[in-house]
Amino acid sequence: MTPTIPTRQPCPPGACICERERLVEIQGADLRILYLTRQEEKRLLDRLESLSSLSDLEHMQRRMFEQLGLRVTIVPSLNEVRSMRGIGINIDELPGLCRKTRQAIPAAIRRGLEKRPEIAYELLNANDLLRDA
Repeated sequence: MTPTIPTRQPCPPGACICERERLVEIQGADLRILYLTRQEEKRLLDRLESLSSLSDLEHMQRRMFEQLGLRVTIVPSLNEVRSMRGIGINIDELPGLCRKTRQAIPAAIRRGLEKRPEIAYELLNANDLLRDA
């Protein structure tokens, strides 16, 4: 008997916009996002909060895309960046991704950047925003 991979419990009807039912109905759809259980989500958020460098953040972005099909883009604002709020963290639309998870991932990344501001400086420098400083 082969063990089955646990999947995330469905959200209560009307409480979420994840469109999980539509994802399950589509034949050949990418179901990787359903493998992000609540326990695995907590591990992911803890990992995002404990980032050590910009390369670590980029590595996590690649791993989230490879394992979950979740594309996270992090770009600083074209205007002045005075706080972590000035850094835009966007998650592409993905059927099956819970609304709470869609909000929790950027919040965890921001907390990680607040703990290690040098990562935010590296991010700004990588996008050539500190060229005049």
